[in-house]
Amino acid sequence: MPDHVLVKHVPDYIDREITLRGWVYNIRKSGKIWFLIFRDGTNWIQCVVLKNEVSEEVFEMKNTLTQESSIEIRGLVQKAPRQEFGYEILVKDIKIYQIAEEYPIALKEHGIEFLLDNRHLWLRSRKPNAVLKVRAEVENACRDFFNERDFVLVDSPMFTPNAAEGTTTLFETDYFGRKAYLTQSGQLYSEAAIMAFNKTYCFGPCFRAEKSKTRRHLTEFWMIEPEMAFYDIHDNMDLAEEFVSYLVERAVTHCPEELKILERDLSKLEKIIPPFPRITYDEAVDILKKKGLDFEWGNDFGAPHETAISEDFDKPVMIWKWPAETKAFYMKRDPEDERYVLGVDMIAPEGFGEIIGGSQREDDIDKLLARIQKENLPEEIFNWFIDVRRYGSVPHSGFGLGLERTVQWICGSHHIRECIPWPRTMVRLNP
Repeated sequence: MPDHVLVKHVPDYIDREITLRGWVYNIRKSGKIWFLIFRDGTNWIQCVVLKNEVSEEVFEMKNTLTQESSIEIRGLVQKAPRQEFGYEILVKDIKIYQIAEEYPIALKEHGIEFLLDNRHLWLRSRKPNAVLKVRAEVENACRDFFNERDFVLVDSPMFTPNAAEGTTTLFETDYFGRKAYLTQSGQLYSEAAIMAFNKTYCFGPCFRAEKSKTRRHLTEFWMIEPEMAFYDIHDNMDLAEEFVSYLVERAVTHCPEELKILERDLSKLEKIIPPFPRITYDEAVDILKKKGLDFEWGNDFGAPHETAISEDFDKPVMIWKWPAETKAFYMKRDPEDERYVLGVDMIAPEGFGEIIGGSQREDDIDKLLARIQKENLPEEIFNWFIDVRRYGSVPHSGFGLGLERTVQWICGSHHIRECIPWPRTMVRLNP
């Protein structure tokens, strides 16, 4: 037997004596018996302290132990069907590591700003703990999905000399006397990498200096970005819907307890299987008009528009064939109508907004050069990117999935800041 057991593995030790190490979550006292709710980071469990089963010193710990005190418990595992955990520990002994000071986050309601100021402590509470466990599972699923399909992980740099998604949302920094920017996306580097590896993905933090305070925006977020040689826009959309359904299925299968804590309606997630609906930008605009929303053709969709569109679907909806002026310079024009690009956004149901943005990329060097010049971008900085079209160019496509937005949707969280361990927004840089 190991020297101590994790709470998640307690069911494997029924009617056996084990040792647990962790923290006090709560205490309830009742005469010759008291109850300790114990947590160790893997789960919570009730521990029962009976006066005739422990020493006097241990029994009196009911008056000295505080919330978040660190302890070691030795006790007998018993079934407890009526308890939330299904099992409980009949305590034989308790060792104290530290008696915690008065804990700021008592077991009561607190305001969101207070909780974010104490994010380093709030992570210990049940709901934020559950959200971040779902996030961890989704991250693992992202890697598994692409690794199982012959993709190669090629990490992209955090410092870049150029913009990928527009110059107005760049964080600029001094780089030994030169201007550098925190990356908005690893896509441009991935386009170069696929010519070496065929199919690649990068996965890491991205930065957007967007002056937005909505529940869908962070200034620092994580994105996974696959890129594929010899894929057109339809191959790209096929992969995107397969990927998203895989992530949802993994979360539902591997995180049922966490989703239960979050009170997520699993019936809505269980519907997320291919095929997903696909509509053009023009068809999406028609939906908005029928609903009486004021919208000018050629604009990007804002949060109210995405929500209105998603209301017509119980699965993520893919909106493709976008007006060229709305999207980035690297997107391939629709050969059937040059006013459009072969771009796609995936909008999550239930009003959670865009979770994927992607496109077929422009593979013609002359057309790419013309776009760079039209947008007054510094050609010399993009020389390496243009080289990708100079030496063995092929049709290729890719997309980026925002991890926090996806986790927000899967968990049913109200705000995206709940879906990253240490949120960064316009007004928050601490802790």
